[in-house]
Amino acid sequence: MAVPIAVLDCDLLLYGRGHRTLDRFKLEDVTDEYLVSTYGFPRQFICYLVDLLGATLSRPTQRSRAISPETQILAALGFYTSGSFQTRMGDAIGISQASMSRCVANVTEALVERASQFIHFPKDEATVQTLKEDFYGLAGMPGVLGVVDCTHVAIKAPNAEDLSYVNRKGLHSLNCLMVCDSRGVLLSAETHWPGSLADCAVLEQAALTSRFETELHKDGWLLGDSSFLLRTWLMTPLHIPETPAEYRYNMAHSATHNVIERTFRTIRSRFRCLDGSKGTLQYSPEKSSHIILACCVLHNISLQHGLDVWSAPAAGHMEQSEEEYEQTESVDSEACRVRQELLLTHFS
Repeated sequence: MAVPIAVLDCDLLLYGRGHRTLDRFKLEDVTDEYLVSTYGFPRQFICYLVDLLGATLSRPTQRSRAISPETQILAALGFYTSGSFQTRMGDAIGISQASMSRCVANVTEALVERASQFIHFPKDEATVQTLKEDFYGLAGMPGVLGVVDCTHVAIKAPNAEDLSYVNRKGLHSLNCLMVCDSRGVLLSAETHWPGSLADCAVLEQAALTSRFETELHKDGWLLGDSSFLLRTWLMTPLHIPETPAEYRYNMAHSATHNVIERTFRTIRSRFRCLDGSKGTLQYSPEKSSHIILACCVLHNISLQHGLDVWSAPAAGHMEQSEEEYEQTESVDSEACRVRQELLLTHFS
C-alpha cells in the first residue's frame, strides 16, 4: 500500500496552526546598538519601513501562519547588509533559512514597487535650480543636473549560461546605470543590463537617454566619464586638454563626477550583499536586479532619514566598472558646440 509523504513545516511543528502571525522578535526587546550592528539601521528607520511596507507584506496568504511585516523586514535588512543567509541571522529572529529567503523576496518586491516614489529627478523649477547650485558649489561646474556612471554587481551564472552576462573580466554580472545628485541621492537607477554591455552601449539603450533627449535637458546636462560619448545633455571630459580653460574644465568635471564614485562605494559598504565579499548574488539576473534596486531605494530612504551617505566605512572588496576603453570624441557637432560654449563662458 502506498504511503503518503507529508512535507513537514518545521515552524508548524514548533508553533502549531493557532498563530496567525509569527512575532518571534520584538524591536523593543533589544538595544539600538544591537539593531545597527545586526541589521545595519537604527530603530526609527526600521519602524518607518514597517509603516511603509506593512500593508503590502501583510497581504492575504494561503499559509495558515504569516510572518509579521516587522520580522520580514528585519530578515531582509539582515541579508542586504551582511550578504548572508547564515543560520545565526535566522536564529536571531526565530525563522529558518528557507523563511529568510522568502522574507527577502517579499521585502525586495515591496521596495521595487515603490522605486519611482524614492528614485526620480526633481520636477519643479525651484528644486532643479537648487540641484544645479549644489553641484556648482562642489567645483564650479555649471548647469549640472546629475552625474552618471555604471557599476557591475556580480551574479551567479544563469541556468541557460547566457554569455551576455559575462563581463570583460570573465565574470557574470549586471551592469547598473545610475545617476546621483551632489549629496549622493540616486535620481535614476537601471539595474538590469547584462554585464557584457559596455557602459556606452547601456546608455544608448537606457530609458535615461530617451528621457533626456525628449524632456530633461533644456537647461542643463549630466556629467559622464569618457566611457560615454559626448551629447548635448551629457558633458564628458576632453580627451587631450591643451589650453588652460580645457584643463580647468577637466579638473572641475573630475571633481564633480567623483560624487557618484563615492556613492557607489557607500552603497556597497552599506549593502554587503552587493560588494562581492560574500560571493555573487545567488539569484537569476531578474531577481538579482530587483535586489540591487531594492538596496538603491533603501539608500535614498536612509538619506531622507539623515543617515549620512559618506559616513559608512569603505567596503573591503570593490567591483568597480569593468570598462577598459579608448577615449573617443563625439562626432555630434552640436554637442561639441555646447561643450565649447561652456568652456568659453565659464572656464576661459
